[in-house]
Amino acid sequence: MKDQEMDLHFMQMALELASRATISTSPNPKVGCVIVKDKVVIGEGWTQPVGQAHAEVQALRDAAKRGADTRGATAYVTLEPCSHFGRTPPCANALIDAGVLRVVAAIQDANPQVAGRGLGLLREAGISVECGLLAAQAREMNVGFFKRMATGQPWVRMKVAASLDGKTALPNGQSQWITATEARQDGHHWRGRADAILTGIGTVLADDPQMNVRGFELPRQPLKFVLDSHLRLPASAKLLLDGATTVVCANADLSRRDLLQKNGVEVVCMPDRDGRVDLNQLMLELGRREINELHVEAGATLNGALIAQGCVDELLVYLAPKLLGSGAGLFDLPVFSRIDQSVGMTFHEVTQVGETLRILARFI
Repeated sequence: MKDQEMDLHFMQMALELASRATISTSPNPKVGCVIVKDKVVIGEGWTQPVGQAHAEVQALRDAAKRGADTRGATAYVTLEPCSHFGRTPPCANALIDAGVLRVVAAIQDANPQVAGRGLGLLREAGISVECGLLAAQAREMNVGFFKRMATGQPWVRMKVAASLDGKTALPNGQSQWITATEARQDGHHWRGRADAILTGIGTVLADDPQMNVRGFELPRQPLKFVLDSHLRLPASAKLLLDGATTVVCANADLSRRDLLQKNGVEVVCMPDRDGRVDLNQLMLELGRREINELHVEAGATLNGALIAQGCVDELLVYLAPKLLGSGAGLFDLPVFSRIDQSVGMTFHEVTQVGETLRILARFI
């Protein structure tokens, strides 16, 4: 195997390891690390839950368990090794102390506390450093982390399930189930990778959803956020049965606020000039809470408002092979008089899940 092919092979291995941390590392990025010596893998690791070891330290520990000598080895890591003391010590120092002679990083860390300093520390220690191999794949794996570092806001993914003619429910409100079992299970996996789920009070009052992840085990349930301008959320709502819930309102009725707080609900008042919830301020608040990915499951009104204010990065659309005719639509958007006023998107991924078509589309 040629050197370039070998580097590509081991970085792909590191990316696969990083994918194992999809639902456990936030707010930290998902990172994988492979340590190689004499073309043989001697250590593997991926980021552990927050406050525990990062990928590089895990890989070094794995090498120690195997009885391998890391001096003179190459470390392939999907993100620049950190250089600061946060919840854990710097990974760059750990690699230096281990005697690694070469580090191949997929992409530079977007965290201002690192941002090239980790690579600099390695170079100052005499370690050969290369950065950029499979950078696009590494960035995609941590799309929420990179956006939050750049803008202070989470990556917002809006999930909708509809018939082929774009209807989410019948005129009488019935919507269970438009999509088949496989698509609904797939949707729970997308919920599980998010740090928080957002819905609107209209959806809660109409459907009384649980808004949690079901069907597989995960180390934590996503946080729940409900947009409820006038605090109409009933204390009996199913979403209050488990997990942490925050209600975001625009007009805080003190008696309703006190009742919700007695039920363990956090109430945040965040009005805009029109007396509705300030969506852009909400996104910044979610960023301050270190939420990398926000999963939206709401009705057409909130969906349309979030899109109109530029708060959504990506649509996760499940299209069922059926026609519902008249019924509820996907988004309440302004009426356009010209085609060039339409909202532009690109197809990022199109996959068939059972009998349902899953589309990931991103806003331009």
